[in-house]
Amino acid sequence: MLIEKKLTIQNELGLHARPAALFVQIANKYESDIVVKKGRQEVNGKSIMGLLTLAAEKGAMLHIKVNGPDAKEAVQELEKVILGDIP
Repeated sequence: MLIEKKLTIQNELGLHARPAALFVQIANKYESDIVVKKGRQEVNGKSIMGLLTLAAEKGAMLHIKVNGPDAKEAVQELEKVILGDIP
């Protein structure tokens, strides 16, 4: 199953080290492939270095693509990180 979602970063500091690490930690719990895109740049959502290279600040639009058997669950949990619902 492929799920795509566009989300705007709500965290005041953007997707800096701590939320990026949390995103990767959650992403790696799932079997699905996870890709995060900002503008034309696309990175592996399971890579901390990849996420940090996006330099995604507050208000930035991220396009998340999750493909695999547990895509629905993965998107639901990762969305909470992007929207700032997980500290």
